[in-house]
Amino acid sequence: MKHTHPHPRATLGGKLSAVLVAAGSSVGLGNIWRFPYVAGDNGGGAFLVIYILCVLLLGLPLMLAEFTVGRASHRNAVGAFRALDPKWGLLGYIGVLSAFLILGFYLVVSGWTAEYMVHSLTGDLAHYSTAAEYEQIFTNFIANPWRPLLYTVIFALATHFIIALGVQKGIERSAKGLMPLLFVVLILLSIHSLLMPGSGEGLRFFFQPDFSKVTPSTLLVAMGQAFFSLSIGIGTMITYASYFKPETNLRHTALNVTILDTLVAVLAGVVIFPAVFSVGIEPSSGPSLVFITLPSIFNGMPLSMVWSTIFFLLLVVAALTSTISLHEVITVYLHEEWHMSRRAAAWATTLSTIVLGAAASLSMGVWSGWSICGMNLFDSLDFVTANIMLPVGALLTCLFVGWRLDREVLHAQMTNNGTLPFRIYRVFILLLRYFCPAVLLLVFLDNLGVF
Repeated sequence: MKHTHPHPRATLGGKLSAVLVAAGSSVGLGNIWRFPYVAGDNGGGAFLVIYILCVLLLGLPLMLAEFTVGRASHRNAVGAFRALDPKWGLLGYIGVLSAFLILGFYLVVSGWTAEYMVHSLTGDLAHYSTAAEYEQIFTNFIANPWRPLLYTVIFALATHFIIALGVQKGIERSAKGLMPLLFVVLILLSIHSLLMPGSGEGLRFFFQPDFSKVTPSTLLVAMGQAFFSLSIGIGTMITYASYFKPETNLRHTALNVTILDTLVAVLAGVVIFPAVFSVGIEPSSGPSLVFITLPSIFNGMPLSMVWSTIFFLLLVVAALTSTISLHEVITVYLHEEWHMSRRAAAWATTLSTIVLGAAASLSMGVWSGWSICGMNLFDSLDFVTANIMLPVGALLTCLFVGWRLDREVLHAQMTNNGTLPFRIYRVFILLLRYFCPAVLLLVFLDNLGVF
């Protein structure tokens, strides 16, 4: 079953490119900024166990389902579903809308990382020593109307520039250079964190499960984090898989991406928690954890300016690989479905997300009095996407690939037209048809307060 495509389609170089680009999409601030504080809020080790189970039993089958949709159709998220089954075109729109909303608040956080990189470069961060001082700096910064806004715009334009270069020159080339760097620095920082006084307590918190803290909402949060971190349910994996070559092994790619993604999240925890306990900050001090804890770690290091700059540069890199993938989902949709030139589509995406990002940024300062269901715009975008839209997108993708998609198409994609063995094909189908939808539905209903 072949689907012809109206546009000549770019393809990614080889196996490594496919893994690094997809890993670039999934590895980002979700792992380094979001995972440690979510784990801190939900009992450390217990959350880690549940998270890894969510990733293996839900994340992996779902990523394979999205890879299948992308490569079988060679289209953007909306066009992919429409090409495989016209009645399911709406599902692609949920993905594109989710990508747009996430990119809106993600650009703001990415801007924060850029601001801190500049502070590190100039040596400003080294002038302070206590956690309370760092907390004060961060609070003042996000409440400032102009500086976060400026960095949000700068980050959006940097993302735009890479997208404008195209799939191979922009997306692929950036992933190949940036991803290995991220790992090297994380490992170095982990080693330093482990050598700090009181680090053992932090490791115990992170790796020793406290199941008394586990509630039904912990499961919801772990799944939300698995989707958020693996970029599932927002069309990025469908979009990137549409650039995969026919010989790319989808299962190996998905497994490698999942392992890399989880490894980054665990390493981020190993960097942060020993340090948290060493300098006496609460492990559950919210998204700001990374911006308060890390500067105080760097301060105790020889060459603190150098380390701090490198880390925040790489945090910028991690954020950039994610903003690129989210931007590409919207850009390629506008390019292929609205028949805009790639350049015009990229500009339309950049300008509209800057407007949303500006509103999200201002909602933490001058517009903080304005709330949606008791949350500011920034927090509500985070909540709605991670807890509602991603699980709904994932649930419907499961149902589509598990029940609606032509069996032959699915088998052909999983086995590269019968050339690769897939011994647990039936297990995969069972997970996709029954287990994943059932769990997603339960969690979603719990989230709506049904239970």
